[in-house]
Amino acid sequence: MIRTPGQPTFYLRQLGCPKNVVDGENMAEILRQRGYVEVDDPKQADTLIVNTCGFIKAAEEESLQALRTLGTDKRKSQKLIAAGCLAQRWGDRLGAAVPGVDGLLGAMRWSEIDRLLDAVRSGIRPTWIGPEEIALAPPRVARGPSAYLKIADGCDHTCAFCAIPLIKGKHRSKPIEMIVREARQLVARGVREIVLVSQDSSGYGKDFGLRDGLATMLDRLVEEVPDVPWIRVMYVYPGTITDRLVETFARHPRIVKYVDMPLQHADRDALARMRRPRQDPLDVIRRFREAMPDIAMRSTFIVGFPGETEEEFGRLLAFFGEAQLDRVGVFQYSPEDGTLAAKMDQQVSTRVKERRYRRAMETLQAISIERNAQQIGRTLDVLVEGVVENPSETGFAVVGRTYRDAPEIDGMVFVRQHSEPGTIVPVRITEAMAYDLVGEVAAA
Repeated sequence: MIRTPGQPTFYLRQLGCPKNVVDGENMAEILRQRGYVEVDDPKQADTLIVNTCGFIKAAEEESLQALRTLGTDKRKSQKLIAAGCLAQRWGDRLGAAVPGVDGLLGAMRWSEIDRLLDAVRSGIRPTWIGPEEIALAPPRVARGPSAYLKIADGCDHTCAFCAIPLIKGKHRSKPIEMIVREARQLVARGVREIVLVSQDSSGYGKDFGLRDGLATMLDRLVEEVPDVPWIRVMYVYPGTITDRLVETFARHPRIVKYVDMPLQHADRDALARMRRPRQDPLDVIRRFREAMPDIAMRSTFIVGFPGETEEEFGRLLAFFGEAQLDRVGVFQYSPEDGTLAAKMDQQVSTRVKERRYRRAMETLQAISIERNAQQIGRTLDVLVEGVVENPSETGFAVVGRTYRDAPEIDGMVFVRQHSEPGTIVPVRITEAMAYDLVGEVAAA
């Protein structure tokens, strides 16, 4: 974008999960509407913003490092803002830990970024970390064929390892009318896949008194936003999945047959210590697969949770073999301040956690290769996301994703023939790798 003399500029460093990405995109759009120009080089910016993550220790350290780097290098005239989850969680302690921070904007107040900057420019050093509210997102610039849409924030569950309720507070659903409006705006800007995100998507609408609120919202979204080809739902909590929700996924062709259901463990005793649902996870998976035999199942798991024995870990590995999940993320347990698990006895050593992580990933990689190999010979719709550099060297023209892969976290499909980014094309799968696929555009 061409900058006119005197026009303010901002640099945004985006960290954290898709929910945080949505808030960052919303802040950027608010500033653009106020006449700011976004720049890629922090040296060219009047305002430096780090949209921080505070979910686990590694994310905290990454956020602190980003703030410290910008704070150390900034000019006297530049202003540095710490926004997002770590600002929400630490408050003034974050400002004390990072010299050079001029203002703090908590995760629940992203919609006030312009007013906070006005306060900073007037000489105030604000710390705004409340109230907790759901704000209407401004129309956002589409940065690709897929876009995240936040349907709720916060969480009512009391998982022993999780700091999200400490950061985000109670679950708060966004009204269906707001979701439909935002979805229409994204589609009008060329978005072909809307990815619905929250901390607990299957709990959508419970604060409104809705029964099967997510299913109700999906019915409305499919009906009132007919021009979006793909709707993807992330973060379905295993304890709140109903028969109607499964039926709704199966009934609508435009809801991609993909479920992300964080299970965290498979051993009942480990789940009890985690304060997670203790129903048989294989039964939940079976319900989805009976309704949609071709569904892609994704989940996340924690190894090294306090008290995890070799027997419990062994049962987790056995579960991987039985469940045959398509996509899996594994994390080593990280103690978080203020959580129940951080105070538990029988903390597992770093060495044991690392060893279990490697064993889990080796087991899962073999399963992933087998699941991907089953796709060879199939023709799958691929949402083309970008052009491959040096196609003459790689042999691939474009890269995209099938319904089996969520943006940024799952695999890709490398396609030999060119198609325009943003289009959905049929691709015959010819090769399978551990996490990615290779294919050719199928003849019409």
